[in-house]
Amino acid sequence: MSQQTPVIELKNVKKSFGPVEVLKDVNFVVRAGEVTALVGDNGAGKSTLIKGLAGIQPYDAGKIIIEGNEVVLESPRQSSELGIDVVYQDLALCDNLDIVHNLFLGREQSAIGVLDEGHMETKAADTLTSLSVKTVKSVRQKVAKLSGGQRQTVAIARAVLWNNKVVILDEPTAALGVAQTEQVLQLVRRLAAAGKAVIMISHNLQDVFAVADRIYVLYLGKMTAAVKTSETTQADVVSYITGSKTQENFGA
Repeated sequence: MSQQTPVIELKNVKKSFGPVEVLKDVNFVVRAGEVTALVGDNGAGKSTLIKGLAGIQPYDAGKIIIEGNEVVLESPRQSSELGIDVVYQDLALCDNLDIVHNLFLGREQSAIGVLDEGHMETKAADTLTSLSVKTVKSVRQKVAKLSGGQRQTVAIARAVLWNNKVVILDEPTAALGVAQTEQVLQLVRRLAAAGKAVIMISHNLQDVFAVADRIYVLYLGKMTAAVKTSETTQADVVSYITGSKTQENFGA
């Protein structure tokens, strides 16, 4: 495991909605070159934790440290400028556009006032090649004609294209078949191998154990465990998720 300064470190993060405490003194560490899984039952606080990192719902208290520097995240733009990108479950792709225009959506490249289609197409193809994506025949395919696994690939490639340091994947294998799930999991591992810090939120523990280096478990707003995947079992993680077991010394 890498021992360099974490890309992200959350210390004693809190978030409440009215009288309801959703995050309670949460600590969370994410390292470059690793897949960090965030698991927990519905209502555990996973989405709130990620929305704070994305700048959508700023935390009420606690420290956010990015590459050793304490920062304040109050908007998605701030988060994006710091190299954090979230691939949400709905993927936010435009079916009527091809892969190239989806990758550059909102960041279109132009030359002398005209879209630079050649440059964008080359960068799109290079990005897919760098991720060893072989399931997409052409970057000019309309997204509407892609499979679920291919769509997920395009959404992940968009995060990579802009040199983000942290890629957050929200249920990346939800609703995918066996073969497509395997393709996406391989892509997740390639992201980490390329030096990205990957956060994967998933309910599927089989997928988590297939790709994650570390697993963090939220239970009713508290981080109850942080373990190396190689040093735990699915049964233990289920116990953390259901609250029947708590790991006091995270060792993260």
